[in-house]
Amino acid sequence: MDNVNELQKLVDNSQNIVFFGGAGVSTESGIPDFRSVDGLYNQKYDYPPEEILSHTFFERHTEEFYRFYRDKMLCLDKKPNRAHQKLAELEKAGKLKAVVTQNIDGLHQAAGSRRVYELHGSVLRNYCRKCRRFYTAEYIKEADGIPRCECGGVIKPDVVLYEEGLEDSVVSGALNAIMQADLLIIAGTSLTVYPAAGFIRYFRGDKIVLINRDSTPFDRQADLVIHDKVGEVLGQIKV
Repeated sequence: MDNVNELQKLVDNSQNIVFFGGAGVSTESGIPDFRSVDGLYNQKYDYPPEEILSHTFFERHTEEFYRFYRDKMLCLDKKPNRAHQKLAELEKAGKLKAVVTQNIDGLHQAAGSRRVYELHGSVLRNYCRKCRRFYTAEYIKEADGIPRCECGGVIKPDVVLYEEGLEDSVVSGALNAIMQADLLIIAGTSLTVYPAAGFIRYFRGDKIVLINRDSTPFDRQADLVIHDKVGEVLGQIKV
């Protein structure tokens, strides 16, 4: 409780908060993370998930990619949790200026957040590689085998796979937001995935808060560290 009180004081005294989040923000919504004991990377498939979610695998084994993707990545029935909702409240109150997320589930926007930088894209956007026509996640979910456009082209999710680069406009927007923040709240991330984890080095503000269930390599650099569920902590903050 003392940690939450300290976080409340930091929020109250800040006017330009940026939130940097990872998979742990959405686990309370029922979306599995990657690196925990029961995460996707510790489950057994014909191929390692890191290999399946790579550009090379998508090109060479597209149908197998989609079999895994539909089964594990399209969590379309999940709803925002207390973390997503509180961040939307903070933005509406003018305190939170941006959300920078490594997640691809769209739950921040579903909760009402407007300025969201999706570093790794979104499952909610899908495009034909031939004509660039847009398709919904529901279309991908319901398609058989490899989803195809009316023009015959293969549809690809607008998510950043391994071996692919981040979108320049998203990167620049996220870095600008972080550089201008006076309080950076990092939550639900192991801070081991680069280049995203390197973004926090651009912070020039006053305080860093780190909320994560497990320890991270950056715990010593934070002004406040809370080892707990993100929604449990943020849900107690008063706006």
